[in-house]
Amino acid sequence: MAHFDQPLRLRSGAELPAFDIAYETYGTLNAARSNAVLVCHALNASHHVAGFYESDPGNVGWWDNLVGPGKPLDTRRFFVVGSNYIGSCFGSTGPASINPASGRPWGADFPVVTIEDWVEAQARLADRLGIERFAAVIGGSLGAMQALQWTLSYPERIRHSIVVAAAARLTPQNIAFNEVARQAIMTDPDFHGGHYYDKGVVPTRGLRLARMLGHITYLSGEAMAQKFGRLLRRGTPGFDFDIDFEIESYLRYQGDKFSTYFDANTYLRITKALDYYDPAADYGGDLTAALARAKAAFLVVSFNSDWRFPPPRSREIVRALLDNRRIVSYLEIAAPGGHDAFLLEDPRYHAALRAYFANLEL
Repeated sequence: MAHFDQPLRLRSGAELPAFDIAYETYGTLNAARSNAVLVCHALNASHHVAGFYESDPGNVGWWDNLVGPGKPLDTRRFFVVGSNYIGSCFGSTGPASINPASGRPWGADFPVVTIEDWVEAQARLADRLGIERFAAVIGGSLGAMQALQWTLSYPERIRHSIVVAAAARLTPQNIAFNEVARQAIMTDPDFHGGHYYDKGVVPTRGLRLARMLGHITYLSGEAMAQKFGRLLRRGTPGFDFDIDFEIESYLRYQGDKFSTYFDANTYLRITKALDYYDPAADYGGDLTAALARAKAAFLVVSFNSDWRFPPPRSREIVRALLDNRRIVSYLEIAAPGGHDAFLLEDPRYHAALRAYFANLEL
């Protein structure tokens, strides 16, 4: 855990007087401090990127198949930093943290944060760790947006940006999905305007629905068909509103599990950060102009079954970078996993990342 007493001014105009960042590191920082790689996580993950704790061996890092000794992002060669974003519920300062002004949890008073704010906080963490420049910043989905923003906020402090399963801005359809999820939470009777901590309750029903909706968008139709088909749990229709199909059971399980560990106020803020991100907004919608200040080399990866962030959104980034004569490699993978494919161990995907990291000069 890193504590920072210097205030963090947010894009919204609000200010955090002090803040904590939860982080983990893997591998060893070399003498030249040139082998550091920042891993940025997506919506419901954390700084726990790889491995497990002796006290909790079942809690394996969310990208353990990618990060570790001998893996594509090899911690025998690289010093990997996993950083938890501000506003999270996994250790960094967020809505459930104590507001120093009141001595009570921030709750609904915690400000809305943005991807730009996260990059600013991560830069301060890098300073604390003695990292002047990252060899690479990598992330998938929301994490990939952070990897892209690093090249804009701190173009001199990043050599390579690896952008996986992402977009430079959400489509209206994606914003719509996020809004339905937020409404599910905010209309839960236990939400209490975001101050449910004081009431000793959790808006469980809203969180369950938000997760169920989100999970539908993370999977492809092909993946759902392969995994669940139209299997009936009871063999025949029950002619009631209990669980009939396996997919119903799966979604309810995911919703129930999510509601036990994720914070509703965090969910609201993270989805808003997704909605707001648009580096081209200050350039009249011109992504080429927005990315002109980037100096890093790029690897952009998309998956053909990802209908939430489909390949055309990645190709928009690639075209804008090529228009600026930046060094960019693009990989479009045929994989059935949908948006979640970036978390899976596809051999072509991992082989490409392994090769890319192996060719980084330190």
